[in-house]
Amino acid sequence: MSKVSCFLLLMLPFACLAQQEKQEKQQDVVMFYNLENLFDPVRDSSINDTDFLPEGRYGWTWRKLKTKINAIAKTIIAAGNGNAPALVGVCEAENRYVLKRLTEQTPLAKTGYNIVHRDSPDPRGIDVALLYRPDRFTVLHAAWFKVCYDSGSCRTREILYAKGVLRELDTLHIFVNHWPSKLGGAEKSEPRRMRAAETLRAVTDSVFCTNPHANILVMGDFNDTPGSRPVIEGLRAVSDTVCPDCLHSLMLPLALRGEGSLKYRKKWELIDLFFVSGNLLDKSEPVYCDPAETAIFRAPFLLEADEKFLGDKVRRTYEAGRYKGGASDHLPVVLKLTEGY
Repeated sequence: MSKVSCFLLLMLPFACLAQQEKQEKQQDVVMFYNLENLFDPVRDSSINDTDFLPEGRYGWTWRKLKTKINAIAKTIIAAGNGNAPALVGVCEAENRYVLKRLTEQTPLAKTGYNIVHRDSPDPRGIDVALLYRPDRFTVLHAAWFKVCYDSGSCRTREILYAKGVLRELDTLHIFVNHWPSKLGGAEKSEPRRMRAAETLRAVTDSVFCTNPHANILVMGDFNDTPGSRPVIEGLRAVSDTVCPDCLHSLMLPLALRGEGSLKYRKKWELIDLFFVSGNLLDKSEPVYCDPAETAIFRAPFLLEADEKFLGDKVRRTYEAGRYKGGASDHLPVVLKLTEGY
């Protein structure tokens, strides 16, 4: 046997070991999902929830709520490829009660999700929240940041902040958002989203000031695309450079390909977005995110044929006032956090 052959035989076990180690690198799925008006059918006099009462516009009932939360739970489990995501950011939840119904009275109960939530000052009472698996993520601190307009009003969704440790690997700083809508027109409403962007950027800058190499993960329904002015100028998100204390737009390539999480008439739009700090793009760190593994979760059971505009569309809970029994009018978005090398 030649010396080269002997050397290759000696190296084979080490190559197998390296391959096995690579295969054993664990991944955690992170998901964001707009739950499209997850209300209970009980009157709350402190908010405008009259549409979602048994006698309201949508004839909302306990049975419809059960159907909706089961559909949402199915989506969350499927998005994790049968293993529930470690982190799920959500928006458009009326209160903690509906979130507890979702996590405790569906198949998600086996996962044991904990909830970070508080009631927002939004007039309709729809909130952001973070669901997390305590076996994968340990919350160390949570806070909420108000978004206030030039008029002085702060009656919109707050920005949720949660600091925690992912599987004892590294600390994550997570921000869950639901920016103001385009109600009244995109141009007229843009200053409200700009204010939300500036508020978020100020808070992330304070984290970078403490630690320029912080692992920051931003998610949410931004009601604007990756190329919009609030995202580019207000949030100052970048896509063509990598620096530790920058926020990097992960969804821009998908948007440029015409992919979307929400369909309006003929056009898919991508407004459910992820941004990460540069440190989370570094494979040498304990935890990293591969932008190529960021995706819109387009499971067939979430879609239906679009007979009016062709192609497909999201199967909503309600459409044009008609009950359809779907989970949401948005598709969820997902990314994966992987152990570094």
